[in-house]
Amino acid sequence: MTGGHPKGLQVLFYTEMWERFSYYGMRAILVLYMTRALGFDVARASSVYGNFTGMAYLMPLAGGYIADRWWGNRRSILVGAMVMALGQFLMFLGASNYANAAVAVPMLWVGLGVIVCGTGLFKANISSMVGSLYAAEDRRKDSAFTIFYMGINIGAFLAPLVCGGLGDTGRPSDFRWGFLAAAVGMTAATIIFQLFKDRYVVDAEGRPLGLPRAQRIAVHGNAAHDTPLTRQDWERVAVIFILSFFVIFFWMAFEQAGASLTVFADRQTERGLFGWTVPASWFQSVNAVAIVIFAPVFAWLWQKLGARKLDPSTPVKMSLGFVFLGLGYLVIAFGVKGVGADVKVSMMWLVGLYLLHTFGELCLSPIGLSAVSRLSPPKFASLMMGVWYLASAAANKMAGVLSGFYPEAGKPTPVLLGYRITGLHEFFVIFVAMSAVAGVILFLLARPISRWSHGRA
Repeated sequence: MTGGHPKGLQVLFYTEMWERFSYYGMRAILVLYMTRALGFDVARASSVYGNFTGMAYLMPLAGGYIADRWWGNRRSILVGAMVMALGQFLMFLGASNYANAAVAVPMLWVGLGVIVCGTGLFKANISSMVGSLYAAEDRRKDSAFTIFYMGINIGAFLAPLVCGGLGDTGRPSDFRWGFLAAAVGMTAATIIFQLFKDRYVVDAEGRPLGLPRAQRIAVHGNAAHDTPLTRQDWERVAVIFILSFFVIFFWMAFEQAGASLTVFADRQTERGLFGWTVPASWFQSVNAVAIVIFAPVFAWLWQKLGARKLDPSTPVKMSLGFVFLGLGYLVIAFGVKGVGADVKVSMMWLVGLYLLHTFGELCLSPIGLSAVSRLSPPKFASLMMGVWYLASAAANKMAGVLSGFYPEAGKPTPVLLGYRITGLHEFFVIFVAMSAVAGVILFLLARPISRWSHGRA
C-alpha cells in the first residue's frame, strides 16, 4: 500500500482511518438521532449539524497555531485524539438518556463541543505531519496524500455501516450503540498513534517529527522554520487563501450528504432491497467505498499525464471537481422532477449522485491537501493547513443553512434570495447552479494562480 513511502505514512494512515471512522460514524446518525429520538424538526437539526461541523473545521486553525507555536504536531494530535474519544463517550451517555430531554439535550451540546475541541487539535496537525515526511519539492506528496485520503475513506466507508447498523435500527434507544462504536474507534486511533509515533514518525535520518518548537530547534536546528518570508512565500500563501475560498462552495454542496441528502434517503428514497430495508445512514458509505476503488485510478491518471507533461495544474483539477459535483446534483434533480413529496424514488438516483461526487472529490480534496503542503512556509505549515480547514468550517456551516431550505410537506414554501423552492427539483437545482458558477470562475483564474504558486501548484 505504501511502497516507496516512509513507514510513518502507515501510522498516520491508520490513525486517521480510525479517527474518521469515529467522526463519520457519529455524523451518519447525528441528524437521525436529533429528528427521531430528540424530536427536532429538519430545520433545527440542520442548524445544529451545520454549527457542529462548521466549528469542527474552524478549530483546526487554532490547533495549527498551537502546534506551530508551542506544542508541536505530536502532542496536539495525541491530546486531540483523547479529547475526541471523551466527546464520543459523552454522546453515548446522552443518547442512553434520550427520553429525558433535560439530560439528553444538554449532553448533546457538551458532547459535540468536546468533539469540536479535540478535532481542532487533531485535524490540521495530522495532515500537516503527512507533508512533513517529505521534502518540499518531493513529488511523492501527491501520491502520499492520495494514500492518506484512502485511509480517511476506508474509515468513512465502515463508519455508517457499523455505527449506522448499530444505531439506525428504528428504535431510538439504539442510537447510543452507534455513538459507543464511534467512541471505541476514536480510542483505537489514540492507541495506534501513541504506540508507533516514536518509532516510525521520523525524518529520513530517524529524527522525530512534530516536536514542540523548542525541541524541534534543538534536534533539527532553525533551518527554514525561523527565516523571514520572501515575496514568493507570500504569493504562495495568497494562493492557499484563494483555493480555500473556492472550496467553500464545493463543500457547501458536497456536505449535504450528512444533512439534506440523509433526510432524502430517509423519506424520499425507496430503500427496499430483496425484502430488506437499507438503513438511510448507509448511503453515506457509497462515497467512501467509491473513493477507495477509484483513488488508485485517479492517482494513476495524474501520474500518466505527468509523465507526458500533460498533468493539469491544481486549479484546473479542482475546477473539474466542480463539474462532477454539479453533474451529481443534475442527475438527482432530474430524478425527482415532477415527483410529489409523498412519492419515493429509486435509490439509484442517490447512488449516482454519490458516485459523481466521488469523482469530484478526488479531483479536489487530496489535490488541495497536497498543494497546501507544498505551498506552505515551513514555519506556518500547520497553521496554513488550518486555513484550508477554515474553508471547510464556513462550508459546513452554510451546508446546514442550505439544508434548512429542504422542502417539507405541511411547511411554508422556502424562499432563497427570491427563489421559491416548491419541491425537491428546485432544491437540488440550487447546487447545480452553485457548482457551475464556482467551477467556471476557478478555471478562468487557473493561469494566474499557477503563476503565483511558483511551480508548486
